[in-house]
Amino acid sequence: MLIAADKFKGSLTAVQVAERVTAGLRRVAPRVEVESLPVADGGDGTVDAAVAAGFERREVRVAGPLGDEVTAAYALRGDTAVVEMAEASGLQRLPKGVFAPLVSSTYGSGELLRAALDAGARTIVFGVGGSATTDGGAGMLSALGARFLDAHGEPVAPGGAALRDVETADLSGLDDRLSAVDLVLASDVDNPLTGPKGAPAVYGPQKGAGPDDVATLDTALAHFATVLEKAIGPKAAGYASAPGAGAAGGIGYGALVLGARFRPGIEVMLEVLGFAAALERATLVITGEGSLDEQTLHGKAPAGVAAAARAEGKEVVAVCGRLALPPEALGRAGIRRAYPLTEVEPDIAKCISDAGPILERVAENIGRDFLV
Repeated sequence: MLIAADKFKGSLTAVQVAERVTAGLRRVAPRVEVESLPVADGGDGTVDAAVAAGFERREVRVAGPLGDEVTAAYALRGDTAVVEMAEASGLQRLPKGVFAPLVSSTYGSGELLRAALDAGARTIVFGVGGSATTDGGAGMLSALGARFLDAHGEPVAPGGAALRDVETADLSGLDDRLSAVDLVLASDVDNPLTGPKGAPAVYGPQKGAGPDDVATLDTALAHFATVLEKAIGPKAAGYASAPGAGAAGGIGYGALVLGARFRPGIEVMLEVLGFAAALERATLVITGEGSLDEQTLHGKAPAGVAAAARAEGKEVVAVCGRLALPPEALGRAGIRRAYPLTEVEPDIAKCISDAGPILERVAENIGRDFLV
């Protein structure tokens, strides 16, 4: 049996989900063979999933989204690095209750990429999601050697709003090592940089941006892309409209400017984590995440796991905190049945606060249905 689940955000890490499911299964079938492969789709938890799969955790001091120094981690195995932008520039790096959509910067994410280069990485999986930022990746590019100057030849301030003041983009100082690296932009969203489906409009409100802030950021990012077009040519406009450009506040755009290849996050992570080999050994796959809903069907980890398992003829069930998909939608995704925590504990507050013990009881039900 293979447990390949994502985190229950705010309650359990992916590693803890696997541990709790294993404990519940073994209460019903003590001798069951269980293999755990915690997964992630490129968002927060991606480095933890890589470390659980055997990568080495490396820590480095970098700038947080507001410029204060934080300790962030990336994962390394051989010459492959997994870098998670949320480690440096995620919402969790802001003080509790504080949002700063106009001024948060991705500079620390660029420092993380540089640390991976310093460690000898030749392939970098750059997982993006959960960002506090909407700066189009300008901070990240600055950390890697780019310069963005105002009309007076001075560096513009950090954050997305200040991009409206950019007059000149100078990318000649970008780290030379980037040209020899396979940089993979791993994301579960395919939004463009700006417009009705762009980063500010779709994701800005989650970062505390009101309607005026969204308009300011959208205008600033569009201006930023125009200035970059003068610096690197028409391809800058193509990057702005490309799938994934709007990921994580537009850091996807910055990554594309660096030459990154955009791929669905879960697809990349399953390759990196060695899912195919684990799947061969499995008779049943248990996947899941905190909420199984419409978003799950659009590139989230459980959908990716189920698709890969179904392609190999393996049966899949899912665990979750909350289930908001009908059986037919689950079936189309390749999931035979979902087991929500609310099935054994109707109180949602308890499901969040006591997710671990409740998940073990859910896993016992899976064991009775499939192992006894």
